[in-house]
Amino acid sequence: MVVHLLNLFDMKSNTTAILLRIFISSTDKADTAVLYEDIVFKAKKAGLAGATVLKGMLGFGASSVIHSYKFWEVTEKIPTLIQIVDEEEKVMDFFETIRPMLESMCYGCLVTTQQVNVLLYKSGQKKMFDL
Repeated sequence: MVVHLLNLFDMKSNTTAILLRIFISSTDKADTAVLYEDIVFKAKKAGLAGATVLKGMLGFGASSVIHSYKFWEVTEKIPTLIQIVDEEEKVMDFFETIRPMLESMCYGCLVTTQQVNVLLYKSGQKKMFDL
């Protein structure tokens, strides 16, 4: 499953930006909400340029417990990666707003940043669906 949201704000093509990566589990919660959804919607509300959620097939973290997707499992506890990209100041300000939520989680997570070159950032046309 991939969730992808883009907003055209200040980020431009042929610039440098920062990529924030948050490694969590698909079953992690923020209060009663699914954590990855909560973070993506907060990123959109904060006006960040883009956020993508990727669900992994197999992985492990600080706990050293391997989690994988198997069709016979009842729960879908799999590695999940949230990627957020925008100008460094905006991304770091956003991270500071969600940091307390991540630090208070019962389970582990990993947060990294990486400088990236934005080669193309183009808004698409919104499509309206006929019902």
